[in-house]
Amino acid sequence: MKRLFALTLVLLALPLAAAHAGGIGVGVFGGRSYPVLQDDVGNGTLYGVRVPVKVVPMFALEPYYASSTLSDKVTNIAGIEITNPGFDEKIYGINAMFAMGGPLSFYPLVGYGRTSLQRPGYDRTFTSYNAGFGMSVSPAPKLSLDLRGELQAIVDNGTTRKFGNATVGFTYSLFSMP
Repeated sequence: MKRLFALTLVLLALPLAAAHAGGIGVGVFGGRSYPVLQDDVGNGTLYGVRVPVKVVPMFALEPYYASSTLSDKVTNIAGIEITNPGFDEKIYGINAMFAMGGPLSFYPLVGYGRTSLQRPGYDRTFTSYNAGFGMSVSPAPKLSLDLRGELQAIVDNGTTRKFGNATVGFTYSLFSMP
């Protein structure tokens, strides 16, 4: 997976030389992950790293890594309490973003990734998709504050696990081309 991530970064950087418009940044983020219609896992923290690569003025690709620790869920069935342990979730993926604006920018995003869910007796990796909306505020020329909301769907043989994710993060522009 690390090789795939490195190869993706190299392939994303190639069009920048030809297009003469773009840039690369690095960002960190954190927030919360909320299970949608799931009775076996609770809310959890979410954090990670993003590497936005601006391909052309209004389009960026963003490889990312995220990790989430979801809490245990206690359910009561016929007077018997059952505790399901929460998942440790690891995600590698790439987002496509259509940024509009300048110091204040709004953007939709869609993404694809591989998600690993682990808990005692359970360790599986799935394909995942996400879609959402973000807002970026740039208080300084190379720094931006990013706020995002997205829905993540993890696909498992025709069924899905869905999570609503809300994050806040900072992105620093390493360099940009005119």
